[in-house]
Amino acid sequence: MRLRFITTDVFTSRPFTGNQLAVIPDARGIPEELLLPITREFNYSETAFVYPPDNPAHTRRVRIFTPGGEVPFAGHPTIGAAVVLALLGEIPLTGEETRIVLEEKVGPVPVTIRARGGVAAAAQLTVAKLPEVGPPPPARTTLAEILSLEPAQLLGGPNGPQAVSCGLPFLIVPVKDRAAVAGAHVRMELWESTLKRYWAPDIMVVARDPELEHSDLRARVFVPGLSVPEDPATGSCAAALAGYLAAREAAPTGTFRWVMEQGFEMGRPSILELEADKRDGAIAAVRVAGEAVLVCEGAMEM
Repeated sequence: MRLRFITTDVFTSRPFTGNQLAVIPDARGIPEELLLPITREFNYSETAFVYPPDNPAHTRRVRIFTPGGEVPFAGHPTIGAAVVLALLGEIPLTGEETRIVLEEKVGPVPVTIRARGGVAAAAQLTVAKLPEVGPPPPARTTLAEILSLEPAQLLGGPNGPQAVSCGLPFLIVPVKDRAAVAGAHVRMELWESTLKRYWAPDIMVVARDPELEHSDLRARVFVPGLSVPEDPATGSCAAALAGYLAAREAAPTGTFRWVMEQGFEMGRPSILELEADKRDGAIAAVRVAGEAVLVCEGAMEM
């Protein structure tokens, strides 16, 4: 059996930057026991397997795997798969914006594909699950030690660490500046003894100290719980961060936007666009957007 695949770089418009993704446009016929080995063969942060939808009102069903196993939701596979399917002509474009729904384990995920010159170039997802706050994280001193940082480099109080999930939980750890982001390094022996069994074992380190003029945030994301030491661009964590930030905005109602840099320290610069809606003090919607570009196409022998 020959299995067609496409690879794409997501949250970027330039090949060989952003977050790598393998997309299997038609995963029908792949034995269940081969989904994880195929993912590990690519050895990217994630691989997206595409199937016909269970609900005919939806566009496709997407299963997402990391080298550590299947996940219920992830941002860069959602955006990347949508753009790839549109570029292949499997999802017809209806204009500058084409609205679709992808079925994922977390639930139906609305996606807007954005075209440029009649060609799919980017997509924006709306989370199926609004931000959920987890239990209190370990103390800042413990988190600093895990991240190879000084406790003074971590923010505290209302802007301190918090665990948040929009379908995949992350521990958001705000730090003072870009130097602290760059200096973070997970000490695995301490992570295994503290965070491995915590509600949100995977970590985002983030600062309001970007490198680029039009950015707002700089972040790194470590995902040892899913066998991804560091992820170049993490849409599911960006969604959780949008909820975290919007909850701390003073205005009770409005739409808030941020541009986030990620992957720069890895040589895979990525740009993620975050949005969150608040209504009467509550988070009403969260969206994450980014560009994607095709890199290669091939076939795998099975």
